[in-house]
Amino acid sequence: MPKYLHTMIRVTDIDKTVAFFNLLGLEEQQRFDSESGRFTLVFLAAPGDEEAQVELTYNWPASDGSPAEIYGGGRNFGHLAYRVDNIYATCQRLMDAGVTINRPPRDGHMAFVRTPDNISIELLQDGRLEPAEPWASMPNVGEW
Repeated sequence: MPKYLHTMIRVTDIDKTVAFFNLLGLEEQQRFDSESGRFTLVFLAAPGDEEAQVELTYNWPASDGSPAEIYGGGRNFGHLAYRVDNIYATCQRLMDAGVTINRPPRDGHMAFVRTPDNISIELLQDGRLEPAEPWASMPNVGEW
């Protein structure tokens, strides 16, 4: 029987992306730098759920000085989804750190944000909270 291991996303700034996932409550589990392959892998997971990981892959710029790869879109990936204990507190923590809430949790259940590399992240409330301001009146921003 197959076992889920991780979801990999390519990133352009490993430190910014790790900081973003730290805001969501994920913690770094492992980091691997490959000099010969010119890449860094960082594995993150939520405490208590270490088997479901996100792998961040950072491909280093070429040794010849040519520009680093650019990964556009992000929307074609779909999204990662995380269940949270309090969607309002999670969204407030993200907003306080400068993260745009693309789809606010107007219903007390679901919100969407994006990583620094434009990967869509769905936040789902564990259970349901009653709709509350300012979230209930907050408009969508961009795409998610």
